[in-house]
Amino acid sequence: MMRSITLGKYISVQGRYVGETDNGKIQVRVGDKTFVGKPVSYTKAA
Repeated sequence: MMRSITLGKYISVQGRYVGETDNGKIQVRVGDKTFVGKPVSYTKAA
């Protein structure tokens, strides 16, 4: 599953979902690198 995270005010990363940390952030993998950040909220279309 693809997920988007924010790393700062202007930087976001989209990659394959890896897991969740204890503090509520999520991990995504892009190539051979893993990034940790706040999940981007989204709404499902009706």
